Amino acid sequence: MLQDSKPASQFDRPVHTDTSPPGPKGWPLLGSLIGFARDPLSFLTACSRQYGDVVAFRTAGQLMLVLTCPREIERVLVKEHQNFPKNEHFWRQVTALFGNGLLTSKRAFWQRQRRLAAPAFAGPMLVSYADAMARESMLTAEGWRAGHVRDVHADMMALSLRIAAKALFGTEVEEDVLVIDDALNNILGELASRVVRPILILDAVPLPGHVRYRRAIRRIDEIVARIITERRTSTAAGNDFLSALMRARDEDGAAMSDRQLRDEVITFLLAGHETTALVLSWTIHLLSRHPEVDRALAAEVGDVVGQRAAAIDDVPFLRFTEHTITESMRLYPPAWAVGREARCDCQIGGFQVRAGTPILISPWVLHRDPRFFNEPEAFRPERWHHGLAQRLPRFAYMPFGGGPRICIGNRFAMIEAVLILTTLVQRFRFVADTNSPVSPIPSMTLRPKGGVRVMVERREINGPYG
Repeated sequence: MLQDSKPASQFDRPVHTDTSPPGPKGWPLLGSLIGFARDPLSFLTACSRQYGDVVAFRTAGQLMLVLTCPREIERVLVKEHQNFPKNEHFWRQVTALFGNGLLTSKRAFWQRQRRLAAPAFAGPMLVSYADAMARESMLTAEGWRAGHVRDVHADMMALSLRIAAKALFGTEVEEDVLVIDDALNNILGELASRVVRPILILDAVPLPGHVRYRRAIRRIDEIVARIITERRTSTAAGNDFLSALMRARDEDGAAMSDRQLRDEVITFLLAGHETTALVLSWTIHLLSRHPEVDRALAAEVGDVVGQRAAAIDDVPFLRFTEHTITESMRLYPPAWAVGREARCDCQIGGFQVRAGTPILISPWVLHRDPRFFNEPEAFRPERWHHGLAQRLPRFAYMPFGGGPRICIGNRFAMIEAVLILTTLVQRFRFVADTNSPVSPIPSMTLRPKGGVRVMVERREINGPYG
């Protein structure tokens, strides 16, 4: 049995002193490109299990490093993070979308933007966002009909986008949300293709996907620019994300420019809404296949919330609900891989690593590692009940990334997921659609291929009306 209380160093495999890390040789010229592109999740898992904590493989001449050693991951993401910046290959392809927002900015400017954005995710702001979370969740549940099969991934994408828009702008933006939703679908489709693209193709090249991508960005830009202009001329004090960003000042008393506001709004709109939607989609998928967990979840919701509307004050008492979401993110982390790059020649795990080498850290692989988790393929929310998170090595579990660049909205996302799941479980149970198998597709995020289709059946929760 796994001894979760062991110190992190005891989980590490022995440090090597060879010059080059081990790994698959692959094919001439192509290296391991075909295997990696065909099934990245299985490929990375097999590499880790066969070759150890530090693995090297080539894709079309490019050497890549895979890390599954918690100690070395901490070094890359925290202790020496200045020497391991984000890998440039993918982020160069999304500059037109994210601009210089928190996902893409670097060093001093990133630190400034992170400080300015932090109050928008502080406790008082989360309380104001929670009202929209609960209200929009109830509207979604009211639109479901018992006995019908639904694609809950599509439902969760629509719901989380409405919540993100309300949190961002604080006003009624239903018509804008419809335009943004259509534009984001085009953007996400193009980003998915770019993740597996081995070479950088400039946006200016008029490929059909590029044309749709640029057009979609322009549509969102027009909406965001209009709202920023309206807010600049308004005398009303807003209690939303955009207002918090506009009030923020750096140490020199300077505020964000319209362009900086635009970049952070787009970053939150895209990254924020899809992450929560994926967490909930995978959680519902798992609940539909594990009725015993669903029953335990419903029992807690009945005890804590009963038949009244869920509120942010309930979240600390919905421990099994939170652990269910935590376990879902272990099995299906939305950010299935984190990319970094060695800025200079260095040693990692006793191996020589050259400057410019891309480094891949995969939560998918880490979260299913039997060194860290008993029965790693099993869905067992109760594994988190007795302090497992505190006993695990740091970075054995990292659904929101880690280090200084850990997701700034992680608490927002967890509160949102708990409130939405509670609201849905109050009213419905989920039954797997055996005619619609679900499998993960690792694109920019870990998306369900073809959606998540489940039958929703009416549930009556026993408990107080409040």
